[in-house]
Amino acid sequence: MTLPTPPRHGTRTPLDRLNSAALATVEPLLLRCCGSRRWARRLVTHRPYPDVEALLAAADEASYDLTPADLREALVCETAAHPLEGEPQPGVLAAHTALRAAHAAYERKFGHAFLYCLDGFAAEERLGQVLAGIRLRLENDADEEWAVTAEELRRLARGRLGRLAAPGPAD
Repeated sequence: MTLPTPPRHGTRTPLDRLNSAALATVEPLLLRCCGSRRWARRLVTHRPYPDVEALLAAADEASYDLTPADLREALVCETAAHPLEGEPQPGVLAAHTALRAAHAAYERKFGHAFLYCLDGFAAEERLGQVLAGIRLRLENDADEEWAVTAEELRRLARGRLGRLAAPGPAD
């Protein structure tokens, strides 16, 4: 078994900074990945992480342990008003209208924002994926949709956390 090469003297990766940051610094960063305080605290408590995969595994475990109250807290931080935040918005009025109507129907039925992890989809595919996902999931009953929502939240948090902790080109 070979040990990973230690970083060059003075070179710190995002994971190193996440592992060593003060609670007041790291908890808000983690809350941007998942809005559950309990989830964020669990990740802080179990630091340091030897690598990004260990961090992501801990995030998955914490996600699977979310209570309904934790999930509701995290959902408050998510918003259906900007489902494609950070993406170029499509210029077709009909698409915007359909998206707003689908989100409104979803929120009326389930009482919370629609979550859908778009990691891995090209920007031009995302609107279609969201619309298809909402239409499909509107068929779910409340218990089934709650489980799907929890899984989507886990996937969203995992992707955000992975991007937060992964070394970039400058690291």
